[in-house]
Amino acid sequence: MDQQKKFESEIFEKEGASQTENPYSVPLAIVIAGAIIAGAIFYSSGRSSSAPVGDNKKDAIEKNQPQGGSGSLDAMKPVSAIDHILGNPDAPIKIVEFSDTECPFCKRFHPTMQTAIEEYGKNGEVAWVYRHFPIDSLHPIKARKEAEATECANELGGNAKFWAYLDRLFEITPSNNQLDLGQLPEIAVYVGLDRARFLQCLDSGKYAEHVADDLADGGNTGINGTPFSIVIAQNGKKFPLNGAQPYLAVKALIELARKEK
Repeated sequence: MDQQKKFESEIFEKEGASQTENPYSVPLAIVIAGAIIAGAIFYSSGRSSSAPVGDNKKDAIEKNQPQGGSGSLDAMKPVSAIDHILGNPDAPIKIVEFSDTECPFCKRFHPTMQTAIEEYGKNGEVAWVYRHFPIDSLHPIKARKEAEATECANELGGNAKFWAYLDRLFEITPSNNQLDLGQLPEIAVYVGLDRARFLQCLDSGKYAEHVADDLADGGNTGINGTPFSIVIAQNGKKFPLNGAQPYLAVKALIELARKEK
């Protein structure tokens, strides 16, 4: 608890400049960040929690939909070269995000993670790892196909095009399974990919298994909603971030991870 109070104090000092514009925003954010830190410490001790701000798949009973909720953070596959990593692949701190491109909370959280990389990624200290977790019960067909589309972008243009495609996808989707899949090749063209080659890749379904593997990994990890992120410190200690939490909460866990050696 002393450690938690110390981080809240440090964050207050760093973020205090914005308090003059909204006298309530910083204290409230600190309360949220403090709760996130406490929850992360609680979860990392081996217990689970439910997602307060995100899509939940508790009603998902599809054959190929892992149920999650009973797994362990230690069961998550280690970050490797096959992952989509934004930033330094050798960064001492990594944030693994499990996400669904049709989840409105994931759409909201995407700019938050971009901000984290802008602040901590420039010096190579933090990297963002993206993994797919389409929730079939809420976003049938579309979320999985969109995930496959990002993989085709990666095949045709490498890691940079993967992230460019993902950014554009989150930018234009109305969320909640409302994106017209006819937009997928348009996004490919927008980010500079060849339409015909992209469609050939997407129509082949070659990345369906990869998406399913990410989904299974999330289920084994105990994830039951999106977005769900795991901050991994240099010493391997993991801190969960459940839902579309504000940037201050992400920052708090990064600062916590920085203290781990």
